[in-house]
Amino acid sequence: MDVARRSRSGDALKFAHLYAGSDGTSHFKDVEVEMKDAGNRGQRSEPMKATGIFFSTTGADYDLDYHNAPRRQFVITLEGQVEITASDGTKRLFGPGDIMLADDTTGRGHISRAVKNKPRKAIFVTID
Repeated sequence: MDVARRSRSGDALKFAHLYAGSDGTSHFKDVEVEMKDAGNRGQRSEPMKATGIFFSTTGADYDLDYHNAPRRQFVITLEGQVEITASDGTKRLFGPGDIMLADDTTGRGHISRAVKNKPRKAIFVTID
């Protein structure tokens, strides 16, 4: 399968939602964040309750076979890249500024791999 990078396009703020379907297989869907006018501050989304935040670095040899997200969490890549393979076979490439909601806490899960033998830095924001 081709690796697609689709979590950003144009001016819309989007994230890739990785979720477990009723078939127990992980799938991606693109979600555009609903924004509202915030006056002279531009536009903002409605707040979401976060339960934690942590920073992560993964090595150039990072290659994690099928696993589930341990909790619902946004993953924001800062440096480097990661290739995520949903259990439906779809692959996505995430690089600096890309956002993914890892929400496949059940089912078969997904694969995570380093790209081009380079490390990655990311922020994880856990949500309810």
